[in-house]
Amino acid sequence: MTSVPTVTLNNGVTIPQLGFGVFQIPPDRTREAVRVALETGYRHVDTAEMYGNEKEVGQAVRDSGLPRGDVFVTSKLNNGYHKYEDALAAFARTMDDLGLEYLDLFLVHWPLPGVGDYVDTWKAMEEIYRSGRVKAIGVSNFQQAHLERLFRETDVVPAVNQIEIHPYLVQDPLREFGREHGIATEAWSPIAQGKVLDDPAITAIAARVQRTPAQVVLRWHLQRGDIVFPKSVTPERVAENFRLFDFELAPDDVAAITALNRDERTGPDPDTFNYVP
Repeated sequence: MTSVPTVTLNNGVTIPQLGFGVFQIPPDRTREAVRVALETGYRHVDTAEMYGNEKEVGQAVRDSGLPRGDVFVTSKLNNGYHKYEDALAAFARTMDDLGLEYLDLFLVHWPLPGVGDYVDTWKAMEEIYRSGRVKAIGVSNFQQAHLERLFRETDVVPAVNQIEIHPYLVQDPLREFGREHGIATEAWSPIAQGKVLDDPAITAIAARVQRTPAQVVLRWHLQRGDIVFPKSVTPERVAENFRLFDFELAPDDVAAITALNRDERTGPDPDTFNYVP
């Protein structure tokens, strides 16, 4: 079984650098998709209450026969539960749905700056962390200004910031800010929903190293030090996305892919996104 590198978070918890994402996988297909991923060798699964498939993720983890400590599970607080008491109740529901004795990582899914006060939300996250039912807490889609406010007004530095990153949105300033403050960066939409896979620079590198464009882009993420979790319901693609550890990109190739940056998002802008379901 291939050994996936790990990243050590700021509280000493380790997280596999490659994981399996379940965003937009329907609940009735999630259990099988996670089963295949775990059999392939993934030991990190990223879900969220917003995805509607926490129950199926938990079932797949329990059914796998793997020791609980061998599988890193992340979930996220839904946007409708940012008030302090609501956040505590939402976490309890997440744990009930997952059916796991503890969670490895729990994230605030979006800052929602125009809806509520994410500082109060983070204080609820700190209470959840103190409960011992989650090993680490973090944020998702937080910008530098959001993080700086947390530093000023709360006690626990987020362990992770999960943000949109791909060759057309490399996010180097925010990644560096996180690095300076001990916050690990996770990359969502790592291939820009497929938009980067036909880029001539990427296809040329893929042809030279005899890998697919998706493998090249995922390897680029890993070599830059970010945590990444591609998703697929196709077993062949799940396996392909896992085959990233028997080749390396040359430094010039990494630089060439990074140079494709356009500051182009596939998802919402965290400074203006205030959607509450």
